[in-house]
Amino acid sequence: MTNFARDDDVKMVLKNSRRIAVIGLSPKQYRPSYGVAHFLQHAGYEIIPVNPNTDEVLGKQSYPNIAAIPGDIDTVDVFRKSQYVAAIVDDVIEDGRAKYLWLQEGVINEAAVNRAREAGLTVVMDRCMLKEYQRVKD
Repeated sequence: MTNFARDDDVKMVLKNSRRIAVIGLSPKQYRPSYGVAHFLQHAGYEIIPVNPNTDEVLGKQSYPNIAAIPGDIDTVDVFRKSQYVAAIVDDVIEDGRAKYLWLQEGVINEAAVNRAREAGLTVVMDRCMLKEYQRVKD
């Protein structure tokens, strides 16, 4: 597999992101998406939940999709199964606001990632944002 998680990309995303749309963010505290988003929120990032099945997560309004989010989006962080990534990438490209796409551990779709990169997005695939933040923080 091609390495889509170069350290330079990881550091750039973490440094230059302020608003992170978390697709698949669960309101259930035992879910990895909740734990990672909670950590990132306390690290100073603005978390934007994207989950059509809930109204609020981590004290923030949840949106049904990327297009419904008001304002800027720096990063789209994906906590969905790999089979859904192609459609998510299509939405992110069509929306055009995000500069970065982050696919969490176990979320792998090379064809979709290639499309995202061709559209100008910096992509990190199959890495945990929390673990990477802890690993590369200054």
